[in-house]
Amino acid sequence: MSAEPIKVFWQPWCTSCLKVKEYLTGKGVEYESINVLEGEYGRSEMARLGAKSIPIVSRGNDFVFAQNLNEVARFVGLDGAGGPDLSPAELVQTMDRVLTAALRFVGQMPAGKLNTNLPKRERSYRVLCHHVFGIPAAFLSAMGGAKFTYEELVTEPDDSMRTTDQIAAYGRGIKERFGAWWNDLDDTSCKWTVDTYYGGQSVHDLLERTVWHSAQHTLQVQALLEDMGITPDGALGDGDVAGLPLPSHVWDA
Repeated sequence: MSAEPIKVFWQPWCTSCLKVKEYLTGKGVEYESINVLEGEYGRSEMARLGAKSIPIVSRGNDFVFAQNLNEVARFVGLDGAGGPDLSPAELVQTMDRVLTAALRFVGQMPAGKLNTNLPKRERSYRVLCHHVFGIPAAFLSAMGGAKFTYEELVTEPDDSMRTTDQIAAYGRGIKERFGAWWNDLDDTSCKWTVDTYYGGQSVHDLLERTVWHSAQHTLQVQALLEDMGITPDGALGDGDVAGLPLPSHVWDA
């Protein structure tokens, strides 16, 4: 094993960042935690490595994208993290619950709060609400034959989605398209491989990541409502997201 220290490059309110940090900590792996939004070092080091998205785990001149924990485990010398616990059908059912809840929560978000930024991150509540639905939208593009790209994953809402009603209308469309994709699918094993910005992934793995990613951000929207003194309409509970590899915290401490 290399004597070079392990580094994790991350930013606040990034669900995959929180997940990989919790994973490595839970495995007793020591690492240097680098918030790329604090100072120039993180960004310049990522540029030196040639990495254009976060989170990444690096050692010396080598790095791995941290979206797939099995690849992270191999990189740092651990046994694999295992595959999805839920079947594709169970993941689709969970996604339906998550997106249905997200639509309720978006409808409760006060219009005057939409342009408020999240703590320590230049991401507004409006962008976060849209991102919940943008994640499955990127997945659906990949199912249509496109590469699953980081750029599409983090696409921000345009001027046609400035209100909660407009974001909810977009979300309902994505929810309907997601259900139609599954209902029209011939091979529900989801074992085939698709091209992503972090390498070839099985559709089952990408589906799991899509569902837990949207679920984590939906839980963040739910927590924002609670912080504003608004009782979420039909809050998501542990049973609603059981079997997903969610981080143990909603956001970074």
